[in-house]
Amino acid sequence: MPTILEKVVYTARAHTTGGREGSSRSDDGMLDVKLSPPKAMGGSGNATNPEQLFAAGYSACFMGAMKHVAGMKKIAVPADASIDAEVDIGPIPAGFGIAARLNVSLPGMDRAVAQDLVDTAHKVCPYSNATRGNIEVTITVV
Repeated sequence: MPTILEKVVYTARAHTTGGREGSSRSDDGMLDVKLSPPKAMGGSGNATNPEQLFAAGYSACFMGAMKHVAGMKKIAVPADASIDAEVDIGPIPAGFGIAARLNVSLPGMDRAVAQDLVDTAHKVCPYSNATRGNIEVTITVV
């Protein structure tokens, strides 16, 4: 059963033409990218691709979720915290699927505190909630 939003606080809008060999632009013009399949998929690799955009979006959203949770727990996210995101694409019986990995670096933070922060952020992050049970997601504190 899908999760129903209690209230819409923001709607992102993008217009895409040409699919993987096209372009995508947000309604406010802040995002304006050319798209190209990666070389590994037979493309030129001379532009971004949907998997890179997903990796950037998920990792940015997850960092936001960690900061939100840290505020609730009254702890600080290290200023040099970072997330390296990897998004795989490959065949599945019904077509193609993706898998995601987030490698979270929280320098100087106690390991148990960092793991609790990441586990709780995974429960509140919109990308985590959207992907849960749909794709393989691995989140590791490095």
